Amino acid sequence: MKKYITLSLAALLLFSCKNENKVEDKIAEVKVEKVNVVRFDDMFYNAKPADLPKLKSEFPYFFPEGNPDAVWEAKMKDSLLQELHKEVDKKFPNNSTLEDDFTNLYQHIKFYYPQARIPKVVTLISEMDYKNRAIYTDSLALVSLDLYLGKDHKFYVDFPKYQRQEFEPTQIMPDMVTAFSYGKIAPPKDHNLLSLMVYYGKELYMKDKLIPETTDFNKIGYTKEQLAWAKANEAEIWRYFVDNKLFFDADPKLPNRFINPAPFTKFYMGFDNETPGRLGQWLGWQIVRSYMEHNDKVTLQQMLAMDAKIIFDNSKYKPAK
Repeated sequence: MKKYITLSLAALLLFSCKNENKVEDKIAEVKVEKVNVVRFDDMFYNAKPADLPKLKSEFPYFFPEGNPDAVWEAKMKDSLLQELHKEVDKKFPNNSTLEDDFTNLYQHIKFYYPQARIPKVVTLISEMDYKNRAIYTDSLALVSLDLYLGKDHKFYVDFPKYQRQEFEPTQIMPDMVTAFSYGKIAPPKDHNLLSLMVYYGKELYMKDKLIPETTDFNKIGYTKEQLAWAKANEAEIWRYFVDNKLFFDADPKLPNRFINPAPFTKFYMGFDNETPGRLGQWLGWQIVRSYMEHNDKVTLQQMLAMDAKIIFDNSKYKPAK
């Protein structure tokens, strides 16, 4: 019996891969203009005070009213910011990879969202504003390159390790999809843990569709080892949630234990320090994936609008053993 189940699963996976390849072939045919990345960071930190009026005219959104020109001129001359700019240029000496990645992302976005506008891509130095390192709007996609210099960069010594590991160039596209997803995923209707798990599971599933060539550990911002731990312990994670009746629990402490960014997930067990953070998000991702695999007539947009409990009840999710 086990042999037949294994063969059936292999056939299902082969069929799924073939379908995904067909979709990717269609996406490759989507016409979008080659993205031209505008390096505002270079333009600003290579500029002289006399260039400021032109910069303000071209990029008014970077120069809020109420600040005198002396503020911007001081930033141009600031030695620490100039050093940061040099480090950004070392890491990103040209735009070719960024332009290819954005062009590919925009093809996928236009396939799934044909009416979407294609925003202009502008890079900047945000002075370590890590909560806004990637911003996506109808007209602008902003990338703070100073937050993608590599997790071991000297400028990141004051950030905790679990945050630094996301300051890699490979996180630019996953962060951009997260920014794109805002407003496209139905907000949780309930205040229980399942609603949050599925909400973030939907966001991660968008990354499956919009940046499919990105590794799973980069989609969620884990290391390879952290993703391996989650996969190896998937059945035990599931059993813990079931045994402790956590899915429909609305305890306000649960998001900090299982959803929010943290150095590890708080099971309150002896192995907590071995775990990656946000395992509730990761498990929600597996539930959403299972739902879409078993409901292939449901579109991406339909799923994003669905209630968490409907997805949960119809996911047929079974953890790998």
